[in-house]
Amino acid sequence: MTADPSYRPTDPTVLAVDDLEEYLELYEAQLGDEYRVRTASNAPDALDVIDDGVDVVLLDREMPEMSGDDLLSHIRDADHDCRVAMVTAIEPDRDVVDMGFDAYLVKPVSRDRLHGAVERLLRRTRYDDELAKLYDLCAERATRDGHGTADDEVDTDLCAEINERRRALDAVAAEFSPDDYRATFRDIPNF
Repeated sequence: MTADPSYRPTDPTVLAVDDLEEYLELYEAQLGDEYRVRTASNAPDALDVIDDGVDVVLLDREMPEMSGDDLLSHIRDADHDCRVAMVTAIEPDRDVVDMGFDAYLVKPVSRDRLHGAVERLLRRTRYDDELAKLYDLCAERATRDGHGTADDEVDTDLCAEINERRRALDAVAAEFSPDDYRATFRDIPNF
């Protein structure tokens, strides 16, 4: 099993949330060839269509009924396992520091920049997935050692798989930008 650093989930799904129909149409046109694109023209509709199949949310900040900031809070509170990029005409200020989004793009956003942002967010998800797999394998190995259930053949296979997961993590991290590192490790608590 060889790690693929350009890994993306099967049929990655992007949810675009914007109150302006022309932006929703633009996102569908710019992203529809590579991703499944869902759209919502307001926050309540977005809450109705978001589920575990959504990998990335493109979220406008200024919308009627509920702001993108509030929708982001709802998405995080509901533990949706997706990345969120704010795509807005509002220049970032200090108010955005603790909002919990994964990327911030100021409109207008070019097709290349939009694709790049989605790919970066999918790469961060890949890193998290590989890290979780590595953790599970290491925990299994530690449990086997701690209970004296050593089996040379199983241990050899387990060690090989642990090494493969480490290589996969390294391959994904090799493509990280400084922003990717900051975003990936921002939630690690200080001890």
